[in-house]
Amino acid sequence: MSIVPEGQLVYGMQLPIQTVSRSFAEPWESSTDVEGLIAIIRHADATSFFYVAACDHVGIPAGAAAEQMGTAWYDPVAVLGMAAALTTNVRLLSSVYIVALRHPLHTAKAFMTLDRLSAGRAILGVGAGHLQEEFDVLGVPFADRGAVTDDAIDCIRAVLADEFPRHPGPRFATGDLGVGPRPVQERLPIWVGGRGRAALRRVAARGDGWIPQGSERAAMPEAIGFIRAELERLERDVSVDIGFVTEAIHVGHPTWDLGDRPTLSGPAEQIAESMRDMSALGVNHLQVRFRSRCLAEQLEQMSAWHEQVAPLLPS
Repeated sequence: MSIVPEGQLVYGMQLPIQTVSRSFAEPWESSTDVEGLIAIIRHADATSFFYVAACDHVGIPAGAAAEQMGTAWYDPVAVLGMAAALTTNVRLLSSVYIVALRHPLHTAKAFMTLDRLSAGRAILGVGAGHLQEEFDVLGVPFADRGAVTDDAIDCIRAVLADEFPRHPGPRFATGDLGVGPRPVQERLPIWVGGRGRAALRRVAARGDGWIPQGSERAAMPEAIGFIRAELERLERDVSVDIGFVTEAIHVGHPTWDLGDRPTLSGPAEQIAESMRDMSALGVNHLQVRFRSRCLAEQLEQMSAWHEQVAPLLPS
């Protein structure tokens, strides 16, 4: 079920510093620690971000770490728990939590607790994962991760719905256990991440929302159409929140070389028009990431978006 107010185009952000993967992090993030992360979280709450998000990996293979990803991936539940204590309005999203790597009782317990501590602001974003070595070390068959993810979601749903849940498997079972604290939200949202056909089917069959990781703008119409067709085929009469991970953004005309990384920059109206184009396709939540040279410029860009771009978006 949708949690984005009807007719609105809201915006959220995967937190800088929480991970410094070279594919999207700015150089300054690797030398900025917890105080910078706290400042960004607080500023997101002050500038009307719909959510802040933390991503997930238990461990990174040596090759991938050296080439691109690094090893500093803060635990998302710990980060979102800290964010809950620092904020009052912004929602708390895992983008995404690899549910196949944990027993669903652990995942449900963590996010139910987060929801209780945050007065009902948790969003469980889930994904199937992509690093085979991570699955191998943790004893989960990589080739079966899709089916394991589906069963994990179903089990988590059972736990969220009932203090004494009944889920018999096939892989995960709840047993005769009661699980609390109960979440504040009547239906804690589960957003599904990914861009392949299997992920889109999972959105339609099990999700309350979609986080399109790595989906380029040109691919969005077909993907949204596929989700809608699957919802109709399954006769699942629900509204699903549809996301878009934007290009990197710099509000205004940068006075520095942005390099080769594709970046949307310029006047607020130009950026807003580009976002309204996505709204016309059915997107109702944006995940933005700003180009910046330091923490102060990151905060300035968040303010510029809030003050100049956001008023021009559907509301």
